[in-house]
Amino acid sequence: MKSLHIGQISAAALLLGALQMAPAMAETVLNVVPPAPLRVLDPILSTAQIVRTHGFMVFDTLLGLDAQFQPQPQMADYTVSDDRMVYTLTLRDGLLWHDGTPVTAEDCVASLKRWGENDGAGRVMMQHVQSIKANSDKVLVITLDKPFGHVLDLLAKPSPVPAFMMPKRLAETPAGQQIPEMIGSGPFKFVASEFRAGDQAVYAKNTAYVPRAEPASWTAGGKVVKVDKVVLKSMPDMQTTLNALQAGDVDMVESVTIDLLPMLASNSDVKVGNLLTLGSQITGQFNHRLPPFDNAKVRKAAVLALDQELFLQTAVGNPDYYQSCPSVYGCTVPLASQVGAEYLAGTPAERMEKAKAALKESGYDGTPVLMMQPTDMAMLNTQPIVAAERLREAGFKVDVVPMDWGAVQARKDSWAPADKGGWNMFFTAWGVPGIWNPLVNPLIDGTGKDKTWAGWRVSPRVEELRAQYLVTLEPEQQKKIAQEIQQIAWDEGFYYNGGEYRTVSAWSSDLQGLNQGPLSLFWNISK
Repeated sequence: MKSLHIGQISAAALLLGALQMAPAMAETVLNVVPPAPLRVLDPILSTAQIVRTHGFMVFDTLLGLDAQFQPQPQMADYTVSDDRMVYTLTLRDGLLWHDGTPVTAEDCVASLKRWGENDGAGRVMMQHVQSIKANSDKVLVITLDKPFGHVLDLLAKPSPVPAFMMPKRLAETPAGQQIPEMIGSGPFKFVASEFRAGDQAVYAKNTAYVPRAEPASWTAGGKVVKVDKVVLKSMPDMQTTLNALQAGDVDMVESVTIDLLPMLASNSDVKVGNLLTLGSQITGQFNHRLPPFDNAKVRKAAVLALDQELFLQTAVGNPDYYQSCPSVYGCTVPLASQVGAEYLAGTPAERMEKAKAALKESGYDGTPVLMMQPTDMAMLNTQPIVAAERLREAGFKVDVVPMDWGAVQARKDSWAPADKGGWNMFFTAWGVPGIWNPLVNPLIDGTGKDKTWAGWRVSPRVEELRAQYLVTLEPEQQKKIAQEIQQIAWDEGFYYNGGEYRTVSAWSSDLQGLNQGPLSLFWNISK
């Protein structure tokens, strides 16, 4: 046995003592105020933006979407057969679930099947799928039984329900039930012990996560976590939130009310900007199953009466942060067009005269419109008031019913009569990543099926066009199909397109490496 000199022993003892006395290295915590409180955790059962943000923290996807709207390998690399009927995905090395078990192809097969049951576009894709099988622990194969040109796009899409992967035991949770654990393979681990529904969610760095080598771009590329924890903490109001940001208690506010931006202008320690590169569309949804909006002519009269510019001025105020356009897919995406612009043309007074004439012609019998008003959502609580005033001027009877956003969410799926827990109209906002083409956009689903997005629109022609879009690979033909669908959506009053606004975020100047993307992304940020 090698002996130590007495001087070596003394030095070792001093070093050990110093280490014991030194304080533990402090955790780096990124404190974020989200735009809405997190209550639902299962990212396959909700289309809410905050749930998608949570989902991308904990879970990962086989493919990611980059800033050019192109699918890229994420959990898996892929090959496509020459006839585009067979898609082979090979999981990359080093993938582990948060419980330490390896990610397998069987897990991913079960996850895709669960996603395909719950996502509208996923259900369409599954109608074209012959089989999804695991050929080995690392290889899964999707085989089509009829052409479908959007497999890669759907596996990579970031909204409204991304194809998140999870262990097979969780993916096999019975339909309609939430998964019992938040176990994914993503760059963060969910800290269940610190979760308080509607108040706080905490995520710890997943030290076992192996990022891709490519630069990060939207939900694709290397997701390198540079903080120990991210805390999503809701606050009671925007004034309190911005005070906390300026005091250094908060590092980032995901969505700032536009009229309060001036209070940040003189603070050099705070930066503001558009981290979300795509906007959100204000949407007024009609219930097509109940009078009076079961009549397309009545819906058309309502569309003529409502006013995009008025909605945008009321909700946002500053024209630097909003845009009026007729596109049902978003104002700046590849499929955007001016089709349907005639519904926005002329002065508000001129459109109101057209609305009055259209309502008279429709045979409207005075049935009241029950308008749900979310009182706890700053961006949405004024829209029902403004809409009600315009509809009344056109000749509608309107009852505005105040309730919190949770009640709106629960009630929107009811088919009951309006006076028995149902509804006729409500407003929400859809992020452009969830509506940017005819396949993913739930607002133009014309099937009328029970599981479609609230409103239950019926249009055999739109479904015929969407079926053509599914198999069309030529971009110019895709645009023509998308434009015809857009015209029908306006003519038949599928919903009211209230225009597009851009979310403004604010953050501490201490932060570096912030991501731009279709939703809030917290990897690659250092503090």
